[in-house]
Amino acid sequence: MKSSHFNMSSNKILTAVLFFSFCFLGMNSYGQEMSFEEYNPPSTLVVAENPIKRAKFPFIDIHSHQWNVSQERVNILVKEMNELNMGVMVNLSGRGRGAAGDIDGQEYMYSMIRRFNGVAPGRFIVFTNLSFREFGAPGWSEKAVADLESDVKNGANGLKIYKSLGLSTKDINGVRVPIDHPDLDPVWKKCGELGIPVIIHAADPEQFWQPLDANNERWLELKINPNRKRSDTDPAPFDQIIAEQHHVFKKHPKTNFINAHMGWMANNLDKASEHLDMYPNVYFGIGAVIAEFGRQPKRANRFFTEYQDRILFAKDAYNKEEFYTYFRVLETEDEYFPYYKKYHAFWGMYGLGLSDEVLKKVYYKNAIKIIPNIDKSGFPD
Repeated sequence: MKSSHFNMSSNKILTAVLFFSFCFLGMNSYGQEMSFEEYNPPSTLVVAENPIKRAKFPFIDIHSHQWNVSQERVNILVKEMNELNMGVMVNLSGRGRGAAGDIDGQEYMYSMIRRFNGVAPGRFIVFTNLSFREFGAPGWSEKAVADLESDVKNGANGLKIYKSLGLSTKDINGVRVPIDHPDLDPVWKKCGELGIPVIIHAADPEQFWQPLDANNERWLELKINPNRKRSDTDPAPFDQIIAEQHHVFKKHPKTNFINAHMGWMANNLDKASEHLDMYPNVYFGIGAVIAEFGRQPKRANRFFTEYQDRILFAKDAYNKEEFYTYFRVLETEDEYFPYYKKYHAFWGMYGLGLSDEVLKKVYYKNAIKIIPNIDKSGFPD
C-alpha cells in the first residue's frame, strides 16, 4: 500500500511539474514581451492593391533639400525624377544647411544654380535663405533686403524660412527672434514686390510640446529622437510660435506664403479650412503630413476638392521609394496599406482617389501659378 501510495504521489508531483513547465514554456513561446517598435505584423487583410511607382501626371515637388550637388548627383536625381514623373524639383536649401554665412552662402547658391542649369536646364528651381548673423544690429534689415534682391537677380525664385526662426534663432543679445519680429517686415514686403513666394516652416508637431506618455501620439518619434521634445519654456509655447507665423501672413497680404507641413493642421482639416479662408495669400505644402490624410480619406478628399487651388505637392526629405506612398494615397482608393515610417504613422493608409482635375492642380498647376520661372513645357494643359 505504501509503495502504491508513494507512486501515486510521485505521479501527481510529476504531473504538476510537467504542467507548470508546459505553461512556462508556452508563455515563453507565445506570450513573450516585445517592444512597440518590434511589433509590426504584416496585415492579413485581403483587399485590392494598386501600388504606384510613377505619378499619373508630371509633378513639381516644392519641398526638397539637396546639398553639394555635383554633376554626378544631378544626373542621378534626373534619372530618378524621370522614373517618378517629377518634372521639376524645388531645392529649398539654396544657401546650404541652416543659416549659412552671407557671402559664402550666396556664392554656394550661385554655383548650385549654375550647376543645375548647366546639367539639367528646366528641371530645378532654387530658393534662397536668410542669414540671421548679427540680427538686431543696425542695418540688418537693409542688408537682408539687398541680399534678397541680389539672390533673385542671380536665379533664386523664392525664399525658404527654416524652423530655426521661432525656435533657436537669437539676436545679438541672445534673445529668441520671433517669426513676426518687425525687422523682418521689409523682407516679407520685398518678396511680394519681387513676386516670389515665401515658404515658412514654423514650430514642430504640437505633440512635441505635450507630456511624453502613453497618450502622446508621437511617443515613438520622441523616444527615438528625444532632442525633438519641446516645452512652453523650450523655447516658447507652441501656440505662441504659430500665432507669430499667422501674424506675418496677416500683416503682408500682398506676399504669397506657403505654410510648410500644412502648419501642423493636417490632423484637423476644419481648422486648416478656417486658416485658408482667413488668409487668401497662404497656400499649404503637404510635405511630411501625407499620413494624416491617409487615415481620413473621405474628409481629406473633401478638403482637397474644396481647396484644390491652394494645395501644393511637397515631400521634404528626398527618398525615391517614399514617393510611392504619396502617389498611392492621392491617386488610388486602396485600403489599409502601410506607411513607410512607423514613428510617423503606426496606422494603415487609405487612398483619397482624387479626381484628375484636383491632381493636376496639386501636382503642378498651383506651383506654376505662384513660383516664377518654372519651365511649363513639361506639363500638360
